[in-house]
Amino acid sequence: MALAKLKIDTTEARLADVDVPQGAAWGNAARADAMARVRQMGLPTKRDEYWKYTDPTSLTAVNASEAALFVNDEGPLFADVDRIKIVFVDGIFDADASDNLIGEGVEVERLADAMATDIHWAKDLYGVLEARGQNPVERPLAALNTALATDGVVIRVTGKAAKPINFIYLHKDVSSDAILHNLVKVEAGAELTLLETGPAAARFSKQLEVEVAEGGTFHHVRAQGRDHERRAVTHCFARLAANSTFKSFTLTFNGVLTRNECILEIVGDDAVAHVAGICVGDGKDFHHDDTVFVTHDALNGESRQVFKKVLRNGATGVFQGKILVKEGAQKTDGYQISQSLLLDEDSQFLAKPELEIYADDVACSHGSTSGAIDETALFYLRSRGVSHDDARNLLTLSFLAEALEEIEDEGLAEDLRARLEGWLTRHR
Repeated sequence: MALAKLKIDTTEARLADVDVPQGAAWGNAARADAMARVRQMGLPTKRDEYWKYTDPTSLTAVNASEAALFVNDEGPLFADVDRIKIVFVDGIFDADASDNLIGEGVEVERLADAMATDIHWAKDLYGVLEARGQNPVERPLAALNTALATDGVVIRVTGKAAKPINFIYLHKDVSSDAILHNLVKVEAGAELTLLETGPAAARFSKQLEVEVAEGGTFHHVRAQGRDHERRAVTHCFARLAANSTFKSFTLTFNGVLTRNECILEIVGDDAVAHVAGICVGDGKDFHHDDTVFVTHDALNGESRQVFKKVLRNGATGVFQGKILVKEGAQKTDGYQISQSLLLDEDSQFLAKPELEIYADDVACSHGSTSGAIDETALFYLRSRGVSHDDARNLLTLSFLAEALEEIEDEGLAEDLRARLEGWLTRHR
Protein backbone atom coordinates (compact mmCIF):
# COMPACT_ATOMS: atom_id res chain seq x y z
CA MET A 1 0.00 0.00 0.00
CA ALA A 2 1.39 3.38 -0.99
CA LEU A 3 2.31 5.71 1.82
CA ALA A 4 -0.05 8.59 2.45
CA LYS A 5 1.13 11.84 0.89
CA LEU A 6 1.69 13.43 4.31
CA LYS A 7 4.04 10.61 5.30
CA ILE A 8 5.90 10.81 1.98
CA ASP A 9 6.32 14.58 2.23
CA THR A 10 7.46 14.38 5.87
CA THR A 11 9.95 11.63 5.12
CA GLU A 12 11.45 13.19 2.01
CA ALA A 13 11.78 16.60 3.66
CA ARG A 14 13.63 15.07 6.64
CA LEU A 15 15.96 12.99 4.46
CA ALA A 16 16.61 15.58 1.75
CA ASP A 17 19.96 16.87 3.01
CA VAL A 18 21.15 14.21 5.44
CA ASP A 19 24.59 12.64 5.18
CA VAL A 20 24.73 8.97 6.15
CA PRO A 21 27.95 8.34 8.14
CA GLN A 22 30.54 6.08 6.54
CA GLY A 23 32.82 3.48 8.07
CA ALA A 24 33.63 -0.19 7.59
CA ALA A 25 31.62 -2.17 5.04
CA TRP A 26 29.41 -3.89 7.64
CA GLY A 27 28.51 -0.56 9.26
CA ASN A 28 27.71 1.02 5.90
CA ALA A 29 25.46 -1.94 5.07
CA ALA A 30 23.63 -1.70 8.43
CA ARG A 31 23.01 2.01 7.92
CA ALA A 32 21.87 1.53 4.33
CA ASP A 33 19.43 -1.19 5.42
CA ALA A 34 18.08 1.11 8.15
CA MET A 35 17.62 3.97 5.68
CA ALA A 36 15.72 1.61 3.39
CA ARG A 37 13.44 0.74 6.30
CA VAL A 38 12.80 4.43 6.96
CA ARG A 39 11.82 5.06 3.33
CA GLN A 40 9.63 1.96 3.22
CA MET A 41 7.76 2.77 6.45
CA GLY A 42 7.77 6.54 6.24
CA LEU A 43 8.24 8.74 9.26
CA PRO A 44 5.31 8.78 11.71
CA THR A 45 2.42 11.21 11.75
CA LYS A 46 -0.36 11.61 14.28
CA ARG A 47 -2.59 9.45 12.07
CA ASP A 48 -0.49 6.37 12.84
CA GLU A 49 -2.04 4.03 15.40
CA TYR A 50 0.92 4.14 17.80
CA TRP A 51 1.19 7.94 17.55
CA LYS A 52 -2.45 8.94 17.91
CA TYR A 53 -1.87 10.22 21.46
CA THR A 54 1.44 11.96 20.69
CA ASP A 55 2.18 14.40 17.87
CA PRO A 56 5.59 13.51 16.36
CA THR A 57 5.86 16.65 14.21
CA SER A 58 8.66 18.26 16.24
CA LEU A 59 10.58 14.95 16.20
CA THR A 60 10.38 14.54 12.43
CA ALA A 61 10.89 18.20 11.44
CA VAL A 62 13.97 19.06 9.40
CA ASN A 63 15.32 21.37 12.08
CA ALA A 64 15.15 21.09 15.85
CA SER A 65 13.22 23.70 17.79
CA GLU A 66 15.40 25.75 20.11
CA ALA A 67 15.39 24.84 23.78
CA ALA A 68 16.56 27.30 26.41
CA LEU A 69 19.32 26.08 28.70
CA PHE A 70 18.28 25.06 32.20
CA VAL A 71 20.36 26.04 35.21
CA ASN A 72 20.41 23.14 37.65
CA ASP A 73 21.53 24.11 41.15
CA GLU A 74 20.95 20.68 42.70
CA GLY A 75 24.33 19.25 41.74
CA PRO A 76 24.97 16.17 39.58
CA LEU A 77 22.87 13.07 40.11
CA PHE A 78 24.65 9.98 41.47
CA ALA A 79 27.62 12.14 42.46
CA ASP A 80 28.40 9.87 45.42
CA VAL A 81 28.45 6.71 43.29
CA ASP A 82 31.86 5.31 42.35
CA ARG A 83 31.31 5.03 38.61
CA ILE A 84 32.91 5.32 35.18
CA LYS A 85 31.72 8.62 33.68
CA ILE A 86 31.19 8.91 29.91
CA VAL A 87 30.25 12.47 28.96
CA PHE A 88 28.46 13.71 25.84
CA VAL A 89 27.98 17.43 25.16
CA ASP A 90 25.12 18.11 22.76
CA GLY A 91 25.49 14.55 21.49
CA ILE A 92 29.28 14.63 20.99
CA PHE A 93 31.62 12.50 23.09
CA ASP A 94 33.82 14.63 25.36
CA ALA A 95 37.01 12.69 26.03
CA ASP A 96 38.46 15.31 28.37
CA ALA A 97 35.42 15.28 30.67
CA SER A 98 35.08 11.48 30.56
CA ASP A 99 36.92 8.91 32.64
CA ASN A 100 39.35 6.45 31.14
CA LEU A 101 37.23 3.95 29.19
CA ILE A 102 38.74 0.98 30.99
CA GLY A 103 37.03 -0.97 33.73
CA GLU A 104 37.26 -4.35 35.36
CA GLY A 105 34.88 -6.72 33.60
CA VAL A 106 34.01 -4.34 30.75
CA GLU A 107 35.36 -3.25 27.39
CA VAL A 108 34.25 0.21 26.22
CA GLU A 109 34.82 1.85 22.84
CA ARG A 110 33.47 4.86 21.03
CA LEU A 111 30.89 3.85 18.41
CA ALA A 112 32.73 5.63 15.60
CA ASP A 113 35.90 3.66 16.33
CA ALA A 114 34.05 0.34 16.44
CA MET A 115 32.25 1.01 13.17
CA ALA A 116 35.51 1.91 11.44
CA THR A 117 36.88 -1.57 12.24
CA ASP A 118 36.48 -4.28 9.61
CA ILE A 119 35.96 -7.08 12.15
CA HIS A 120 34.09 -6.23 15.35
CA TRP A 121 31.51 -7.91 17.61
CA ALA A 122 29.23 -4.87 17.14
CA LYS A 123 28.46 -6.15 13.63
CA ASP A 124 26.13 -8.75 15.16
CA LEU A 125 24.24 -6.17 17.24
CA TYR A 126 24.20 -2.74 15.58
CA GLY A 127 20.74 -2.26 14.09
CA VAL A 128 19.95 -5.96 14.49
CA LEU A 129 17.61 -5.71 17.47
CA GLU A 130 16.09 -2.53 16.06
CA ALA A 131 15.28 -4.35 12.81
CA ARG A 132 13.74 -7.26 14.74
CA GLY A 133 11.68 -4.78 16.76
CA GLN A 134 9.97 -3.38 13.65
CA ASN A 135 7.53 -6.29 13.62
CA PRO A 136 4.63 -6.27 14.40
CA VAL A 137 4.81 -2.52 15.14
CA GLU A 138 6.77 -0.20 12.85
CA ARG A 139 9.22 2.13 14.60
CA PRO A 140 10.64 4.38 11.85
CA LEU A 141 12.31 6.86 14.22
CA ALA A 142 14.39 3.98 15.59
CA ALA A 143 15.46 3.04 12.05
CA LEU A 144 16.31 6.68 11.40
CA ASN A 145 18.56 6.65 14.45
CA THR A 146 20.36 3.52 13.21
CA ALA A 147 20.90 5.15 9.82
CA LEU A 148 22.17 8.51 11.03
CA ALA A 149 23.80 8.06 14.45
CA THR A 150 27.35 9.41 14.46
CA ASP A 151 28.28 8.94 18.10
CA GLY A 152 27.73 6.70 21.09
CA VAL A 153 29.61 3.89 22.78
CA VAL A 154 29.75 0.10 22.54
CA ILE A 155 30.16 -1.92 25.73
CA ARG A 156 31.07 -5.57 26.03
CA VAL A 157 30.62 -6.97 29.53
CA THR A 158 32.85 -9.98 30.17
CA GLY A 159 32.40 -10.38 33.92
CA LYS A 160 30.80 -8.64 36.88
CA ALA A 161 31.62 -4.98 36.25
CA ALA A 162 33.44 -3.48 39.22
CA LYS A 163 31.74 -0.09 38.73
CA PRO A 164 28.55 1.18 37.11
CA ILE A 165 28.94 3.06 33.84
CA ASN A 166 27.32 6.50 33.80
CA PHE A 167 26.36 8.21 30.54
CA ILE A 168 26.18 11.94 31.31
CA TYR A 169 24.38 14.03 28.70
CA LEU A 170 25.06 17.78 28.83
CA HIS A 171 23.09 20.40 26.91
CA LYS A 172 24.97 23.62 26.04
CA ASP A 173 23.68 24.67 22.60
CA VAL A 174 20.09 25.94 22.41
CA SER A 175 19.63 24.49 18.91
CA SER A 176 21.54 21.20 19.24
CA ASP A 177 20.11 18.14 17.47
CA ALA A 178 21.75 14.99 18.83
CA ILE A 179 21.53 11.41 17.58
CA LEU A 180 23.25 8.78 19.74
CA HIS A 181 23.35 4.99 19.43
CA ASN A 182 24.74 2.78 22.21
CA LEU A 183 25.32 -0.96 22.27
CA VAL A 184 25.67 -3.28 25.28
CA LYS A 185 26.59 -6.95 24.98
CA VAL A 186 26.41 -8.81 28.30
CA GLU A 187 28.26 -12.12 28.03
CA ALA A 188 27.12 -15.31 29.77
CA GLY A 189 27.11 -14.85 33.55
CA ALA A 190 28.29 -11.23 33.34
CA GLU A 191 26.66 -8.23 35.05
CA LEU A 192 26.51 -4.47 34.45
CA THR A 193 24.70 -1.46 35.87
CA LEU A 194 24.23 1.41 33.40
CA LEU A 195 23.24 4.88 34.59
CA GLU A 196 22.05 7.69 32.31
CA THR A 197 21.58 11.31 33.38
CA GLY A 198 21.04 14.68 31.77
CA PRO A 199 18.95 16.47 29.11
CA ALA A 200 21.43 15.93 26.21
CA ALA A 201 20.22 18.43 23.60
CA ALA A 202 17.41 20.64 22.35
CA ARG A 203 16.23 17.61 20.36
CA PHE A 204 17.56 14.20 21.32
CA SER A 205 17.28 10.83 19.58
CA LYS A 206 18.91 8.06 21.62
CA GLN A 207 18.89 4.34 21.01
CA LEU A 208 20.15 1.49 23.18
CA GLU A 209 20.49 -2.09 21.94
CA VAL A 210 21.16 -4.67 24.65
CA GLU A 211 21.95 -8.36 24.24
CA VAL A 212 21.92 -10.33 27.51
CA ALA A 213 23.41 -13.81 27.17
CA GLU A 214 22.58 -16.84 29.31
CA GLY A 215 22.76 -16.06 33.01
CA GLY A 216 23.69 -12.42 32.36
CA THR A 217 22.31 -9.44 34.32
CA PHE A 218 21.72 -5.89 33.11
CA HIS A 219 20.48 -3.08 35.38
CA HIS A 220 19.56 0.27 33.84
CA VAL A 221 18.63 3.43 35.77
CA ARG A 222 17.94 6.61 33.83
CA ALA A 223 17.03 10.17 34.85
CA GLN A 224 15.81 12.42 32.04
CA GLY A 225 15.74 16.18 32.38
CA ARG A 226 15.74 18.81 33.55
CA ASP A 227 15.45 21.27 30.62
CA HIS A 228 11.91 22.60 30.34
CA GLU A 229 11.92 22.98 26.53
CA ARG A 230 13.76 19.85 25.37
CA ARG A 231 12.28 17.24 23.04
CA ALA A 232 13.39 13.62 23.09
CA VAL A 233 12.62 10.25 21.56
CA THR A 234 14.41 7.21 22.97
CA HIS A 235 14.36 3.53 22.06
CA CYS A 236 15.62 0.58 24.07
CA PHE A 237 15.72 -2.81 22.33
CA ALA A 238 16.76 -5.86 24.37
CA ARG A 239 17.00 -9.59 23.74
CA LEU A 240 17.18 -11.97 26.70
CA ALA A 241 18.64 -15.47 26.69
CA ALA A 242 17.92 -18.23 29.21
CA ASN A 243 18.14 -17.37 32.93
CA SER A 244 19.06 -13.77 32.14
CA THR A 245 17.81 -10.61 33.86
CA PHE A 246 17.01 -7.18 32.41
CA LYS A 247 15.73 -4.38 34.63
CA SER A 248 15.25 -0.79 33.50
CA PHE A 249 13.89 2.25 35.36
CA THR A 250 13.37 5.81 34.05
CA LEU A 251 12.59 9.02 35.94
CA THR A 252 11.51 12.00 33.84
CA PHE A 253 11.29 15.64 34.89
CA ASN A 254 10.20 18.55 32.71
CA GLY A 255 10.49 18.74 28.93
CA VAL A 256 8.02 19.70 26.21
CA LEU A 257 7.87 16.25 24.63
CA THR A 258 9.34 12.91 25.69
CA ARG A 259 8.63 9.60 23.98
CA ASN A 260 10.32 6.55 25.54
CA GLU A 261 9.92 3.22 23.73
CA CYS A 262 11.09 -0.07 25.22
CA ILE A 263 10.92 -3.25 23.15
CA LEU A 264 11.91 -6.45 24.96
CA GLU A 265 12.19 -9.94 23.50
CA ILE A 266 12.44 -12.95 25.83
CA VAL A 267 13.89 -15.81 23.76
CA GLY A 268 15.39 -17.98 26.53
CA ASP A 269 13.67 -19.98 29.24
CA ASP A 270 13.42 -18.61 32.80
CA ALA A 271 14.38 -15.05 31.84
CA VAL A 272 13.25 -11.97 33.77
CA ALA A 273 12.43 -8.58 32.22
CA HIS A 274 11.27 -5.59 34.26
CA VAL A 275 10.69 -2.09 32.90
CA ALA A 276 9.39 0.74 35.07
CA GLY A 277 9.08 4.49 35.00
CA ILE A 278 7.98 7.63 36.82
CA CYS A 279 7.24 10.98 35.25
CA VAL A 280 6.27 14.18 37.00
CA GLY A 281 4.93 16.94 34.79
CA ASP A 282 3.77 20.50 35.35
CA GLY A 283 2.09 22.69 32.73
CA LYS A 284 0.10 22.38 29.53
CA ASP A 285 3.28 22.13 27.45
CA PHE A 286 4.39 18.93 29.20
CA HIS A 287 3.75 15.73 27.23
CA HIS A 288 5.23 12.38 28.25
CA ASP A 289 4.71 9.06 26.43
CA ASP A 290 5.82 5.59 27.55
CA THR A 291 5.37 2.92 24.88
CA VAL A 292 6.36 -0.65 25.81
CA PHE A 293 6.20 -3.96 23.93
CA VAL A 294 7.26 -7.20 25.64
CA THR A 295 7.35 -10.45 23.67
CA HIS A 296 7.47 -13.80 25.48
CA ASP A 297 8.86 -16.51 23.22
CA ALA A 298 10.20 -19.00 25.77
CA LEU A 299 9.13 -21.03 28.79
CA ASN A 300 8.65 -19.67 32.30
CA GLY A 301 9.42 -16.05 31.47
CA GLU A 302 8.63 -13.20 33.83
CA SER A 303 7.92 -9.61 32.83
CA ARG A 304 6.76 -6.55 34.76
CA GLN A 305 5.70 -3.14 33.51
CA VAL A 306 5.15 -0.56 36.28
CA PHE A 307 4.52 3.04 35.25
CA LYS A 308 3.37 5.98 37.37
CA LYS A 309 2.72 9.56 36.30
CA VAL A 310 2.04 12.66 38.41
CA LEU A 311 0.48 15.44 36.33
CA ARG A 312 -0.66 18.97 37.10
CA ASN A 313 -1.61 22.28 35.45
CA GLY A 314 -2.72 20.73 32.17
CA ALA A 315 0.11 18.23 31.71
CA THR A 316 -0.45 15.13 29.53
CA GLY A 317 0.75 11.60 30.15
CA VAL A 318 0.51 8.63 27.79
CA PHE A 319 1.06 4.91 28.33
CA GLN A 320 0.91 2.26 25.61
CA GLY A 321 1.94 -1.16 26.84
CA LYS A 322 1.62 -4.63 25.35
CA ILE A 323 2.43 -8.16 26.45
CA LEU A 324 2.62 -10.64 23.57
CA VAL A 325 2.81 -14.31 24.58
CA LYS A 326 3.67 -16.51 21.62
CA GLU A 327 2.49 -20.06 21.10
CA GLY A 328 4.52 -22.41 23.27
CA ALA A 329 5.60 -19.76 25.78
CA GLN A 330 3.97 -21.66 28.64
CA LYS A 331 4.29 -20.68 32.32
CA THR A 332 4.64 -17.02 31.35
CA ASP A 333 4.09 -14.54 34.19
CA GLY A 334 3.31 -11.10 32.78
CA TYR A 335 2.27 -8.10 34.87
CA GLN A 336 1.43 -4.60 33.68
CA ILE A 337 0.19 -1.59 35.65
CA SER A 338 -0.09 2.04 34.53
CA GLN A 339 -1.45 4.69 36.87
CA SER A 340 -1.69 8.44 37.00
CA LEU A 341 -2.23 10.91 39.81
CA LEU A 342 -3.94 14.02 38.45
CA LEU A 343 -3.43 17.00 40.73
CA ASP A 344 -6.01 19.16 38.93
CA GLU A 345 -8.90 18.84 36.49
CA ASP A 346 -6.93 20.15 33.50
CA SER A 347 -4.36 17.34 33.22
CA GLN A 348 -5.01 14.11 31.34
CA PHE A 349 -3.75 10.54 31.19
CA LEU A 350 -4.23 8.46 28.04
CA ALA A 351 -3.68 4.71 28.36
CA LYS A 352 -3.76 1.77 25.97
CA PRO A 353 -2.92 -1.49 27.81
CA GLU A 354 -2.91 -4.68 25.73
CA LEU A 355 -2.54 -8.43 26.15
CA GLU A 356 -2.17 -10.83 23.21
CA ILE A 357 -1.82 -14.45 24.33
CA TYR A 358 -1.40 -17.62 22.29
CA ALA A 359 -0.47 -20.00 25.14
CA ASP A 360 -2.92 -21.52 27.60
CA ASP A 361 -0.82 -21.94 30.77
CA VAL A 362 0.03 -18.35 31.66
CA ALA A 363 -0.62 -15.76 34.36
CA CYS A 364 -0.92 -12.35 32.73
CA SER A 365 -2.67 -9.23 33.97
CA HIS A 366 -2.92 -5.55 33.19
CA GLY A 367 -4.54 -2.60 34.86
CA SER A 368 -4.75 1.14 34.40
CA THR A 369 -6.16 3.77 36.74
CA SER A 370 -6.34 7.52 36.94
CA GLY A 371 -7.41 9.57 39.93
CA ALA A 372 -6.82 12.40 42.35
CA ILE A 373 -5.32 12.63 45.83
CA ASP A 374 -7.28 10.52 48.33
CA GLU A 375 -9.16 13.14 50.34
CA THR A 376 -9.72 10.76 53.26
CA ALA A 377 -6.00 10.05 53.56
CA LEU A 378 -5.27 13.76 53.18
CA PHE A 379 -7.72 14.61 55.96
CA TYR A 380 -6.18 11.95 58.22
CA LEU A 381 -2.67 13.39 57.80
CA ARG A 382 -3.95 16.95 58.32
CA SER A 383 -5.70 15.83 61.52
CA ARG A 384 -2.34 14.54 62.78
CA GLY A 385 -0.73 17.94 62.37
CA VAL A 386 0.84 17.49 58.93
CA SER A 387 0.61 20.60 56.76
CA HIS A 388 -1.49 20.45 53.60
CA ASP A 389 1.51 20.64 51.26
CA ASP A 390 3.53 18.09 53.19
CA ALA A 391 0.55 15.74 53.31
CA ARG A 392 0.09 15.97 49.53
CA ASN A 393 3.80 15.26 49.02
CA LEU A 394 3.69 12.23 51.32
CA LEU A 395 0.69 10.79 49.50
CA THR A 396 2.30 11.47 46.12
CA LEU A 397 5.53 9.70 47.13
CA SER A 398 3.46 6.80 48.44
CA PHE A 399 1.72 6.59 45.07
CA LEU A 400 5.10 6.44 43.30
CA ALA A 401 6.66 3.90 45.67
CA GLU A 402 5.80 0.76 43.66
CA ALA A 403 7.76 2.01 40.66
CA LEU A 404 10.75 3.11 42.74
CA GLU A 405 10.87 -0.33 44.31
CA GLU A 406 11.80 -1.74 40.91
CA ILE A 407 15.30 -0.28 41.44
CA GLU A 408 17.31 -2.97 43.22
CA ASP A 409 20.12 -0.68 44.40
CA GLU A 410 18.67 1.16 47.40
CA GLY A 411 21.30 3.88 47.16
CA LEU A 412 20.29 4.76 43.62
CA ALA A 413 16.61 4.60 44.56
CA GLU A 414 17.17 6.95 47.50
CA ASP A 415 18.99 9.45 45.29
CA LEU A 416 16.05 9.56 42.89
CA ARG A 417 13.56 9.70 45.76
CA ALA A 418 15.33 12.79 47.09
CA ARG A 419 15.10 14.44 43.67
CA LEU A 420 11.39 13.68 43.56
CA GLU A 421 10.89 15.26 46.96
CA GLY A 422 12.75 18.35 45.75
CA TRP A 423 10.57 18.61 42.67
CA LEU A 424 7.38 18.29 44.68
CA THR A 425 8.57 20.95 47.14
CA ARG A 426 9.41 23.41 44.34
CA HIS A 427 6.09 22.75 42.58
CA ARG A 428 3.74 23.20 45.54
